[in-house]
Amino acid sequence: MSVIRSTVTGCGSFLPEKILTNDDLSKMVDTSDEWIVQRTGIQQRHVAAEGQMTSDLALEAAKRALESAGRDAQEIDTIILATATPDNTFPATAVTVQANLGIYHGAAFDVHAVCSGFVYALTTADAYIRAGLSKRCLVIGAETFSRILDWTDRTTCVLFGDGAGAVLVEASEGEGTTADRGVLTSHLRSDGRHKEKLFVDGGPSSTGTVGHLRMEGREVYKHAVGMITDVIEDAYKATGTTSEDLDWFIPHQANKRIIDASAKKLGIAPEKVVTTVQHHGNTSAASIPLALDTAVRDGRVKKNDLVMLEAMGGGFTWGSVLLRW
Repeated sequence: MSVIRSTVTGCGSFLPEKILTNDDLSKMVDTSDEWIVQRTGIQQRHVAAEGQMTSDLALEAAKRALESAGRDAQEIDTIILATATPDNTFPATAVTVQANLGIYHGAAFDVHAVCSGFVYALTTADAYIRAGLSKRCLVIGAETFSRILDWTDRTTCVLFGDGAGAVLVEASEGEGTTADRGVLTSHLRSDGRHKEKLFVDGGPSSTGTVGHLRMEGREVYKHAVGMITDVIEDAYKATGTTSEDLDWFIPHQANKRIIDASAKKLGIAPEKVVTTVQHHGNTSAASIPLALDTAVRDGRVKKNDLVMLEAMGGGFTWGSVLLRW
């Protein structure tokens, strides 16, 4: 049976020039390279320059994704941008990217699911394509988390970085089997009871300020592995696949201990796990497309590889996308 699939035809990423190492942070707060690496696996992170906005990072990643796919911006009909750090309260950062690409048709909007944002955005793009509402969709994850960090809080400021990643998703025909290229299944979850464990203490309707990120690290870790494995096991059930069938596991890059524990619980071989958290830190909605682009460009991810994406973020939100490259 012929079905419409959402196939990824190109990807790209962009990181700000400035690098902040663990040693740099040790001069700002009471911490050390050893302490950070042992608990998180992070060695460095990139930080946006003054005046460099989320839309700037997103634009460069989008251009590189278009170049990778061999497509012109005018061929795009939808832009979905995942971010928790928009340029403005409104309009959506996606419309700024749309205008800067010279696109004056179609639709552009933001998705806000924090670290799960890219998974949510890709799932939304897949739904649009399968419903016939879009033929070519740019899906972007972009963040400037450095703007919402409390740089005196050593428990949070060491974790996050800035960056952007993007993929171009196009409608194609499949046979309705797991051999098809494209998105095979998606599973999204949220549970607002956990808000206080990971949130920003500000906003237009509450304080009238941007606020700072606050996190109960142990609580987040405690829930993360179980939630992540839940949506991945649902993906396996929906497609009749297992961890052995995967070619690559590309998780949200929050903490190497969480990544390793999740892979171990799921029985995913370490050599199948793509890890970039050491170089980028936690870039929230940008982390999965950054890691994906890294693995595509260095030759690990190849055509027809089976790839599992997963993330968990503030809310809590979490989700998975299983796709064939």
